[in-house]
Amino acid sequence: MNSVPALRVERRFAQTYREYLEARGVWQPRYRVQKYSDGTVALPLSQNCLPELDLHTLKLTVAPGSSISIVYIQTPTLSKRERVMSDNDKLVKALQELLVSHGERWSEELREDVPHCWQRHGDLVLIGEGCFLQPVWKSMGLELWQAVAHGLGCKRLAQIGRVSGDEFRTPVVTMLLGEDSIVMHVDNRIRYEFDVTKCMFSSGNITEKLRIASFDCSGETVVDLYAGIGYFTLPYLVHAGAAHVHACEWNPHALSALKRNLELNGVSERCTVHEGDNRQLRLCDLADRVNLGLIPSSREGWPTACRLLKRDAGGILHVHQNVTSSPPRPTGPAPLTHDASSPGGGQGAGVGSEPSQKSDAQREAWRRWAEDTAAIIASLLCDISGKPWRTSIRHIEHVKSYAPHIHHLVLDLECRPR
Repeated sequence: MNSVPALRVERRFAQTYREYLEARGVWQPRYRVQKYSDGTVALPLSQNCLPELDLHTLKLTVAPGSSISIVYIQTPTLSKRERVMSDNDKLVKALQELLVSHGERWSEELREDVPHCWQRHGDLVLIGEGCFLQPVWKSMGLELWQAVAHGLGCKRLAQIGRVSGDEFRTPVVTMLLGEDSIVMHVDNRIRYEFDVTKCMFSSGNITEKLRIASFDCSGETVVDLYAGIGYFTLPYLVHAGAAHVHACEWNPHALSALKRNLELNGVSERCTVHEGDNRQLRLCDLADRVNLGLIPSSREGWPTACRLLKRDAGGILHVHQNVTSSPPRPTGPAPLTHDASSPGGGQGAGVGSEPSQKSDAQREAWRRWAEDTAAIIASLLCDISGKPWRTSIRHIEHVKSYAPHIHHLVLDLECRPR
């Protein structure tokens, strides 16, 4: 390794000089600061900055009273950041070694054929489709998957294709390395055990799970109409402190995982699991809060959710939807309240967790969707109870984006009888 130029300064002035060098782009972050026994340190510099470095002016303007000099670090040590390879770098390195062992050459075309993201569930990594398509990979057989597992530091490897078109949205997953497809995933101290070949797990929903965990649901009865393996049911029970949750699910594989996860997290006594189509649910007039966590749309569950809310006190609906942005309407901000008799009154609604770069058209589309949803649900509540209800948009949460104009949103809608 070649020697590296450095600015040698007294330790008490080191931070001041480092900030100055970093601000001017002449700091060399690849190497560690060199420490000396006399109380000085050497701050690594970029080679090309030396001709323009005026030590006298530098000393007067940055830290008057300091002593500085240019030295060369003969055996520079890489910084911790440089020494720790990223998972992607480790994967590429393992694949390069595999190709060399087969007499093949590495290329940028092959690098583009390597996955750049994946899901990790314990010792199993789930990669997506659209990778390892080049012919050279086909000849590697099992060695390819062993190399990928080595690079990613896992024991089992699986690949997920598109979700099947069945009513359960079963994932199309192929085990590439290992036979056992049962995994344990831990989020926010909640354990989720499930079969990756039978049940979906969306890592992109972590922000919504954390948001639910921050709720204060003490004394509340919550209904989760699309419970799955417990994505939202468990945060309501474990962290939000709900008194009782009714969890509805019709996928038999998800139901099995849900019951297991309730036991694993010690909350099964506070949860009633309802198997089958939630539209046939025979509960009513009991919920303080209803979670409608189905995308692309939970609309078919809205009538059920309205029947579940307490008739005298009402409650809150958390309505999930994939919303496509469109050009804004030539109107003012969306109203905050709606009722079946006058759906237009109220104030402006707030949008939370919304990335700052979102356009006015996107914000307007989100508000318009929330306004329309609030009006429809107010009408449903009126039809079911025979009296007018007021629905107020409390919050619009941006969970994730699927494409530049498609966003997974959650509407927190307060519903109260008038």
